[in-house]
Amino acid sequence: MNESAARFVSDNGEDDSVLPFAVEPLDVRGRVARLGPSLDHILSQHRYPAPVARLLGEAVVLTVLLGSSLKIEGRFQLQTRSEGAVDMLVVDFDAPDRLRAFARYDAQRLEFAERGTELLGKGHLAFTIDQGNDMSRYQGVVALEGQGLEEAAHQYFRQSEQIPTFVRLAVAENITGGGAVWRAGGIMLQFLPSSPERQRQADLHPGDAPEGHETEPLAEDDAWSEAKILAGTIEDHELVDPTLSSERLLYRLFHERGVKVFAPQTVHDACRCSRDGIARMLRNFTPQERQDMIGDNGKIGVTCEFCSTFREFEPEELETPSPED
Repeated sequence: MNESAARFVSDNGEDDSVLPFAVEPLDVRGRVARLGPSLDHILSQHRYPAPVARLLGEAVVLTVLLGSSLKIEGRFQLQTRSEGAVDMLVVDFDAPDRLRAFARYDAQRLEFAERGTELLGKGHLAFTIDQGNDMSRYQGVVALEGQGLEEAAHQYFRQSEQIPTFVRLAVAENITGGGAVWRAGGIMLQFLPSSPERQRQADLHPGDAPEGHETEPLAEDDAWSEAKILAGTIEDHELVDPTLSSERLLYRLFHERGVKVFAPQTVHDACRCSRDGIARMLRNFTPQERQDMIGDNGKIGVTCEFCSTFREFEPEELETPSPED
């Protein structure tokens, strides 16, 4: 493994980090994400049932893999809306390093949905990039029809980006004396040869071809086939093992071809909610709507969906606009 020159592979694992890498002989670039305390804090704030926590963990690590590629400050969001027991997932990644997430689910339906595909059901998965007021937003949407988040990500890259991409996600729950500790890991590879012709993928089925018509299969580039075969040997435990560094994992996969790693990027959980921000939001409601929000104690209470922070407001303080409104 090398950076500017060959060196020993580091065995020091780094949680809450993303390690970019390149396998130049195969024209492949990618990232490995390893999440520990940040993910555990996000999930423990809500005490999600294990199936929901595992699904949200997959969504978080997928968001980190994609959002950490933003070259400028901006926001990357993953959101699902579906008919499943988990009807909504939202993960925000504020470049370069801030992360927050939440899930909404039906507890009764959850009892009958054991697998991730059943949890999601039919609906859609949306990726949104917001680079600020002066830049237009970009959104890519993928239909959810029973596939998991890994396959939905593959489908997104085939349809929207048209870049050969491999994604693998893993989430694990370690039971300790103090309760559950959640970890997640993921790897993403992309085939980026200098010749665009080598990047071609098989066209999507047109859906209106005559009965009996067979589409000629498109031969996959040998380099990309090799990269996918090597990456496909990854076991879930390797992606979540705190004693296995990302560098050591990449060396296991690509040492025969040579792999170059770049400076790691750290990430951490951080909600952007604030008392002032919520007050501004509440002032956008009509006086009657705010009146209907008043609780038995005579105050308006608001809980942040992301971080579960509860804040209370006196109705009178919301009647006068703040200088920032």
